[in-house]
Amino acid sequence: MKRKSLLKRSLAVLLAAAMAVMGGACGSSTSTTSSEPAAESAASTEEAASTDAAAAETEAGTEAAQSDLYGDEVTINVMVWDRGNAAPGTTTEDNNLTKWIQEQVKELYNINVEYTAVPRSESDDKVNIMLSGGTAPDIIMTYDQALFYNYASSGALKDLTDLYAQYGGDIEANCTEAEPAGVIDGVRYAVMKQRGTEEPRHTAYIRQDWLDELGMEIPTTKAELEEYLYAVKENNLGGDNTIPWAMSGRTDTEKMYLNFVGSYVDLASDRDAYMYAESYMAVAPGSEEGLRKLNQWYNDGLISADFPTDSAEDVYKAAIANGNAGFVLDDVYNPHASFEVLNNTLGTQDVFVPVECFDLPDGSYRNPFEYRYAMYVMIPSTTSDEKAAACMKYLNWMSDPEVAMNIYYTPDYTTNDLGVAVAPSTTELQELGYPGTPDDLSIVNQNYSWVNDYEVMAATSYENRTSDWVTEEWYQNLYEVKEIGKYRFPTYAYISPDEQTYGADIKTRMIEFVYNCICCPTDQFDSTYESGYQELVNAGLQKILDARGAYYDSVNG
Repeated sequence: MKRKSLLKRSLAVLLAAAMAVMGGACGSSTSTTSSEPAAESAASTEEAASTDAAAAETEAGTEAAQSDLYGDEVTINVMVWDRGNAAPGTTTEDNNLTKWIQEQVKELYNINVEYTAVPRSESDDKVNIMLSGGTAPDIIMTYDQALFYNYASSGALKDLTDLYAQYGGDIEANCTEAEPAGVIDGVRYAVMKQRGTEEPRHTAYIRQDWLDELGMEIPTTKAELEEYLYAVKENNLGGDNTIPWAMSGRTDTEKMYLNFVGSYVDLASDRDAYMYAESYMAVAPGSEEGLRKLNQWYNDGLISADFPTDSAEDVYKAAIANGNAGFVLDDVYNPHASFEVLNNTLGTQDVFVPVECFDLPDGSYRNPFEYRYAMYVMIPSTTSDEKAAACMKYLNWMSDPEVAMNIYYTPDYTTNDLGVAVAPSTTELQELGYPGTPDDLSIVNQNYSWVNDYEVMAATSYENRTSDWVTEEWYQNLYEVKEIGKYRFPTYAYISPDEQTYGADIKTRMIEFVYNCICCPTDQFDSTYESGYQELVNAGLQKILDARGAYYDSVNG
């Protein structure tokens, strides 16, 4: 079992200092047992002394820096989500993990940490109430970009720019990709939690056994995919209920079409990429032809006939599990349970395999990945400067990957043979006195060293599998496919008043617009597209796009 020792930084400094002293004593020895020439021996001794001196200087500087962070005693209050999963005999605010954090921070910085539990299901509402009443904890958080922007623009948040520069060195080093999202017009109002996983937004899967039956290779282009889909239908490979491309009708996500429609769009500049991003990709220049192709395939019987009514995805999942579907585009892991059912029924493995075949006009690929930023961690403007400084020290400590692992995986975590931390089970967490979701206390960083090592991630995914439906090679293939065309849309913390007003409604309307374009009769596609697009414009779409373009120009000149 690998267990991180308490107070690792302080102990490391003390140990290094002790070793430096010991090294100095040994260097004064006049022993002549060495066989090397006297001149070389003297040079080596001099070099060693110089090295020891440099090390001692560095260690002294580190120790001094550490002592600078240890200030007058101060108490800060930190918000934590209450999910009702505290271990028996403990609470969300008082358990073995909160105690571990409190001991560390007290010893290192002379900071007392107290916690305020907020029900997760109503946390944003509670934060609004606390901010309005002046009773908010010294550290608050949200995942909602619009709320963050509203708080910042209304003066409810502390300007953290100077504190970040003074105390946020580890945050800057360990959360590099996420931190820009906490800055508005050059002012930092939030420290960002950086996602610890590297995942694409969506992934396509195809029936390998059907490809084999048809004598086809895995498609690498939309044209090859089209050939496969028509062959599946013509050969009735899924029986009477064959569905070459299975879709669901969820209206809260664009996962069923985004990657495909987006592959018709040529984002000529970062400005275009920011202006349309994912939410508005279905109306970006070129997207109309992607929708037209889906409309053709739908009317030719290649796509689930009644998918818009399947908002709960029951029909969609059944089509996969029953062996009727030949191709799907979905969130990376969402269809895996249905894959397992199908594999168990067929008595085989790896029936559905990941595939990247949505080529762009220039032959490359664009595989949208999740943004690296996650949670906005904020300090209310009512928090005193003294407490705000203590909060930044606390958050900076949180950003250390080793600290983050001790929190996310608990101080009792173990590692596998590949050096990847193994998360304790719910039962283990309860027995050890930790909350069921320890990550709720890891409010800055989950960016671990192994995340970008995809061979390690594939091997670990296979090791942690809960069933035998998939092979190690399958996982290796998945991680390789994930990396093809890896892309992130530009992002800024700013959200315009127009997007705040119209954005949520437009995103819902956008999905309905796409479904209408896919499902209308072929001879009505143009009129359906034009009328639907105009409805989006009338609902505020153009105002949103114009505002996004204007903001990009204001930032980038």
